[in-house]
Amino acid sequence: MSRIVACTNVTLDGVMQAPARPDEDRRGGFEHGGWATPYAAMAQAGEIFANAGALLLGRRTYEDFYSVWPKRNDSPFTPWLNNTQKYVASTTLRAPLPWINSTLLKGDAAEAAAALKRERGKGLVILGSGELIQSLMRRDLVDEYVLLIHPLVLGSGRRLFTDGGAFRALRLVNSKTTATGVVIATYQPAERTTGRNR
Repeated sequence: MSRIVACTNVTLDGVMQAPARPDEDRRGGFEHGGWATPYAAMAQAGEIFANAGALLLGRRTYEDFYSVWPKRNDSPFTPWLNNTQKYVASTTLRAPLPWINSTLLKGDAAEAAAALKRERGKGLVILGSGELIQSLMRRDLVDEYVLLIHPLVLGSGRRLFTDGGAFRALRLVNSKTTATGVVIATYQPAERTTGRNR
């Protein structure tokens, strides 16, 4: 059985929207796109990718990655992204998907992810894909959260943990701080002690 690891950039106020580029995601009039780029923290989370057997992506993240990464011949990350199996959760995309090694998941995303967990040996890593992470959280399918917490408060934007989302108690299993002040914190679900319903 494999594990699902959610790895994402977030600000101190929990925003995960458009970390890489100004034009990445302007939903809701978001004007702070590209906020994570000066910190270059994702490069220091390399062990996550070394242990990944496949990527699990939502439609928006998949389309955004496909619009950028296959053309980035100057990046060592490009061959890894091209060669890694990518599973995509979407109700609007149709197979075959355009990026090599991409498979469209059929049916309910959480059920498809649960089936992948049962079948695969190496880990499944989710990059970005906030709505997908939230969907999997509601079903207790995320085994680990690697949060790259940036020393920024944006005050607006789409957040990873939303109001009305699933309740989860987590325990810190690892942390390190980059030279630019980003805390890379790794959490795993803790045993429930509150008696709260899932």
